[in-house]
Amino acid sequence: TPRRRTVRRRASSNSLDTTPMMPSTVAASARSTHAPSTSRKPANGAAHGSLGRATARAGAWSRPHARRLARAAPGATTTVIVRSSSAASASAFGADDASVVRAPRPAYVPGVISDPNYVRVFDTTLRDGEQSPGATLTSKEKLDIATSLAKLGVDIIEAGFPIASPDDLEAVRNIAKKVGNEVYPDGYVPVICGLSRANKKDIDAAWEGVRHALRPRIHTFIATSPIHMESKLRKTPDEVVEIAVNAVKYARSLGCVDVEFSPEDAGRSDPEFLYRILSAVVEAGATTLNIPDTVGFCLPDEFGTLIAGIKANVKGIEGAVISTHCQNDLGLSTANSLAGVANGARQVECTINGIGERAGNASLEEVAMAIYMRGQARLMGAYTGINPVYIYPSSQMVKNFSGMAIQPHKAIVGANAFAHESGIHQDGMLKNKLTYEIIAPETIGYFRGDNDVGVVMGKHSGRHALSSKLKQLGVPMEGAELDAMFTRFKLVAETKLGGVNDDELLAIVRDGESVSDPAWALESVQVVCGTMGLPTATVKMIAKDGTAHISCVVGTGPVDAVFKAIDALVRLEVVLTEYRVTAVTAGINALAETTVAIKPKEGTEQKVGTSVFKTNLQTGEKGLRTFTATGADTDIVVSSARAYVIALNRMVEYVAKSGTYVDAEVVSR
Repeated sequence: TPRRRTVRRRASSNSLDTTPMMPSTVAASARSTHAPSTSRKPANGAAHGSLGRATARAGAWSRPHARRLARAAPGATTTVIVRSSSAASASAFGADDASVVRAPRPAYVPGVISDPNYVRVFDTTLRDGEQSPGATLTSKEKLDIATSLAKLGVDIIEAGFPIASPDDLEAVRNIAKKVGNEVYPDGYVPVICGLSRANKKDIDAAWEGVRHALRPRIHTFIATSPIHMESKLRKTPDEVVEIAVNAVKYARSLGCVDVEFSPEDAGRSDPEFLYRILSAVVEAGATTLNIPDTVGFCLPDEFGTLIAGIKANVKGIEGAVISTHCQNDLGLSTANSLAGVANGARQVECTINGIGERAGNASLEEVAMAIYMRGQARLMGAYTGINPVYIYPSSQMVKNFSGMAIQPHKAIVGANAFAHESGIHQDGMLKNKLTYEIIAPETIGYFRGDNDVGVVMGKHSGRHALSSKLKQLGVPMEGAELDAMFTRFKLVAETKLGGVNDDELLAIVRDGESVSDPAWALESVQVVCGTMGLPTATVKMIAKDGTAHISCVVGTGPVDAVFKAIDALVRLEVVLTEYRVTAVTAGINALAETTVAIKPKEGTEQKVGTSVFKTNLQTGEKGLRTFTATGADTDIVVSSARAYVIALNRMVEYVAKSGTYVDAEVVSR
C-alpha cells in the first residue's frame, strides 16, 4: 500500500526536485550475458546506481494544482502520496519491487523533452485495447492494470474514453485519483489521459475524469483524410481545421496545460493539409501531435517519411512532441512505430499484447524491447523509461482480465518465445544461451530455470513457503489475499499428484475473483453423469448477504448442467459466447484452466440496464459488452463453474449500477 511522505517544495518553484535512477536490473547473471553492450546514461548525468532523493520534478502541472502550490507560504510543506519501492501491490502482477531499480527519465514537461533521445511511452490498453471485440474490464481490473502500467514505467496512461458511459468516466476518475497521485521514490508519476472527440461535451467529460491527477492530459481528435472528411464528417477541410483549433483552445481554457491532438487517419491524409492543421493546433496550445495510421495502411518507409515531413514543415513544432499511433492491419504496427522514432517521433502509442480494434495496435512489449535492444546503435541513441522486468507479468494480467489469448509465437511474451525444440537449437542453448536467445527471459519478468524457480509446492507446503514462492514468481501477496490464495492452493494440492508447479500456481492466481464485492461465491459443485442417466448438477452458492442457496438441474452434459444450476440462482439471462479448456502443463494430472465469455441475451436490455453497453469510438454505435473470466482446478467441471461464476459476477457489477438486479429475491431450487 502507498505510504505518505511530506515533501518540502521550493518556495520559488511549483515543482519538486528529482534525481532519475538507473534502468531496472534483475537476474544480474542472466542480464550480463544477454543485455545490449551499450548502456543507457541517466538523463541528468547521475551515476548508475545512485539512489538520489525520493522526490520528483513535476514539470508543468495543471492550473488548479499550480494555483494551489503558489498559495503555499515560503517553506510550507505539501503532503503527496509516495509509493515505497518495497511495497508491492498485492493485486498487480510484477517483480519483487525491492530488487528493481527503476529506469531513468528526464523531467516531465508537456511539449518538451530535455533529452532529445528519450522516447515517451503512451499506453492505451485501457482505452483502445478495451475496444477489442469481446474485451470488457471491470473498474477493479482497470485500476489493477493502471497500477501495473505505473510499475512498468509508461509515461502516459490513456485511462479511457470518459464520455462513453458513466462507468467509463468513473473508472478514469478513480485511476486519476489513485494511480495519478502515487509518486514513486524516484519521482515518477504517470500522466493520466482521457480521450475526447473535438467537441465541448466530450472535452468536459475528459477533463472531469483526469483533472484529479497530478499530471492530467486531454487527448482530442478529428479525422483529416479525404474519405473521412467527406463520408463520415461531411465537413470541408476549412471546417475541420476550425473544429480542431476550437477543441484545443477549449481544453486549454479549462486549465489543462497538457493537450494532445490527433488527426485521425493521418496515414491516408494529404501531407500538406496535415502541416496546415497541425500548425494551427500547435498555435492554439497543443503540446503533443499524435500521428495515427488508423487503418494500418502505411509501409514503414512511407510512415517514416510522413513523420520527417511533419517535423520539417509544421510551424512551432519545437514546442510540441511528435507521437505515433500505428494499427496492425498489415502486421506493420511495430515496424511503423520504430520508423517514426527513427525520423523524429518522441512518443509511441501502444498497448499491452497489441490488443485493440480489428488487428490491434503496436505492441508495447515489442516496441519497448526493440528500443531497449537496438535503440542506442540503430535509432540514434533512443531509449525509454520502461522497466522491462514488469513486461511479462503485465502481459499476463491483461490476457487474463481481457480474456484475449496470446498467440504462442507472439514476440517477447508468447509461450514459445523462449522455447527451443530443435535439436540443433537445444545443443546451442546448452553450450551458450546467446546462440539462440537475444533476450534473457528474466529481463522481461519471465523466470525460468532448472525446476522452474525453486522447489515444487505440494500439499505439505506452508503459508510462508507459498508467500516466498509467490514473491519469486513476481506475484507478491500478503494479508487476506494471501490467506484466500493459500486456501485455494491447498484445495488443489491435496487432489493433485506430483505437486503444483510454477505455471499451475500462476493459473491459481489468475483464478481469483476480479470484482471487489462479488454478488455470489461458489461453495460446492457435485455432478452425476455418464451413459446410465441424465447429467445432473447440484450447486451450492453463497449470496452477498451470506445466505446459502442450492440448485439442482438436469442438462445435456455435466458442464451444461452446472451452468444451468448456477443460472437458476443468479437469474441473469446470458448467452455463452466462448468456452475454452486448456491444460496448464502436460500430463494426465495437469491443472485445467477454463475460459468462458458471456454477454446479455438479446431482448433483455431493459432488465440489465444501460451499463452493459459500450460505444464504438469510430462508428458511435452501442453494443452489448462481453464478460470474460478464467477458472482453474484439477477438475474440469469445477474450473468451468468457477470461471462462469466469476464472469457472472463481473456482469452483475455492471447490471447493479442500473438498479435492475436484486439478489434478495433468489430462492433455492
